[in-house]
Amino acid sequence: MPTQYVKELLARDCRFCSLVSKANGEDLIGTAGTCEHWLIMEVPQPWPQEIFQENPIIKSVIGLFQELIFQHGVNLKPIIIAPDREYSYPGFTRIFYYYRPGKLFSQFEKQEFVVPESKAADLLTAIFQQLIQQPNNLSQFQQYQQQTSHIRELMVCTHAQVDVACGRFGTPIYRQLRKEYAPISNGKLRVWQTTHFGGHQFAPTLIDLPSGCLWGHLEPDILDLLVQRNGSVSGLREYYRGWTGLSKFEQIVEREIWIKSGWSWVNYLKAGKIVAMGKDGDWAEIQIDFALPDGSISGAYEAKIEVCGEVMSAFNSAKEMELEAVKQYRVSHLVKVE
Repeated sequence: MPTQYVKELLARDCRFCSLVSKANGEDLIGTAGTCEHWLIMEVPQPWPQEIFQENPIIKSVIGLFQELIFQHGVNLKPIIIAPDREYSYPGFTRIFYYYRPGKLFSQFEKQEFVVPESKAADLLTAIFQQLIQQPNNLSQFQQYQQQTSHIRELMVCTHAQVDVACGRFGTPIYRQLRKEYAPISNGKLRVWQTTHFGGHQFAPTLIDLPSGCLWGHLEPDILDLLVQRNGSVSGLREYYRGWTGLSKFEQIVEREIWIKSGWSWVNYLKAGKIVAMGKDGDWAEIQIDFALPDGSISGAYEAKIEVCGEVMSAFNSAKEMELEAVKQYRVSHLVKVE
């Protein structure tokens, strides 16, 4: 969409960054971020904007968390979810811990705990200590561990205190998923509200775990395809932010492979690497390795991506939004090597 159209949209008193992103035709792929660990905890709403600084349980472990990130370089994404009147238990706190199981993988491994509120900080501490290979008492929490590896968790950002677009557009999508899809899943799907996890401008945005795929600009009429996976993957192309097991440029290539391969690609173990990169990131050569879990098929894709233009987008909702240029990429070469 031309820049002039976006300016006209802003002139009509648009205050939602996600509407600007949709109007300019911004490609979402490559915006998922890379993640090796997820730590997700129930905290009742309302959520203040600075919830990670204000919540007493989180405050008690923030020093260890900062050591984990800044001194040990652990790639961990913390997220807050709202307790659910059906899933949750008064006086208890649910904590999910997901981790990358190996170099090549298809989905994150899951551990779920439901602990008394008084023990939540101790569990977080034990998980953090294990991640940096310190002595810990994680084994003491085995009695609280839940056997839920068969349950798919969909998490929709509704954190309006961080950006109004997430509340305005995320909440209806959350409600539809929660009302229409979770009840008919035979206990295999749960739907949650979350705090912000990046990408206001892509609201409504969603995390699909254990796959670790991120989605954005979601519309009600594509939810069936996303949840049931019962149609052509090409119908989800424009909503796919990427797979968090890969980096930005690798995600761009992975989407093209997924479109070519269909839903079967989801089950392949995968890993990526950047072989070469041009100045200012205007092009990159990428390799995506793949294998079936039983080892019967393995190989690699070699690809090149190039800048193919830019759009003017807003990163936050506001009365007066500032537009910034965002590079857009295309896959100019893709070949399969077995």
